Amino acid sequence: MSEPDKRRSIRSFVRRERRITPAQRRALKDLWPRYGFETGEALLDFAAVFGRRASVILEIGFGNGDALVAEAGPHPENNYIGIEVHRPGVGNLLRKLDSSELKNVRVILADAKEVLAAQIPEASLFGVHLFFPDPWPKKRHHKRRLVQPDFAALVMRKLVPGGYIHLATDWKDYAEHMVSVLSRTPGLVEVSGLDQFTTMMASRGQTRFEQRGRKLGNPIWDLVFQRTI
Repeated sequence: MSEPDKRRSIRSFVRRERRITPAQRRALKDLWPRYGFETGEALLDFAAVFGRRASVILEIGFGNGDALVAEAGPHPENNYIGIEVHRPGVGNLLRKLDSSELKNVRVILADAKEVLAAQIPEASLFGVHLFFPDPWPKKRHHKRRLVQPDFAALVMRKLVPGGYIHLATDWKDYAEHMVSVLSRTPGLVEVSGLDQFTTMMASRGQTRFEQRGRKLGNPIWDLVFQRTI
């Protein structure tokens, strides 16, 4: 019998647990039952998760949750799911959701790519947000970047026809990489310049990483691609 394949898939993140605060720990304990839910092996039933049917927008890697809260508050007509692997960020978001009393956001603590592949139904998401993912700037680390052909094809399948993926970065090289990958993905077309998406991009909440980049004088690239099939 051959030995099992022990190779691990390349991850786009590194877990950091040492910075979690007592307040974040309390939020994870006390507020998780209200806003968080555990993932399993079955496909998610969004109507059951939210207790209603509405367009679902997924944010991947929401950091401390600033952009997600800024988006969900003015748009109670939508349902939002935030996925993050870092417990401190999840704790921060749970506290923000509690203080703002938002009812249209749910949180998953997991690897977003794994959740997308195994538990998000096909053609079920109205939007996917990916704001300021780790750019992995060194060339030898480019393989760790989340935006790769397999990821783009996966997102395309999970979007409803007419659904979109909105990306933002302050790394020119990564922006060019994103355009190259997504523009070559069958079923996706860039629509960043259309009026409806220009308005959406202008109203996007800033993330902590974006604020840091702007202080350094870095230009910001916003990109939107839409599913056309």
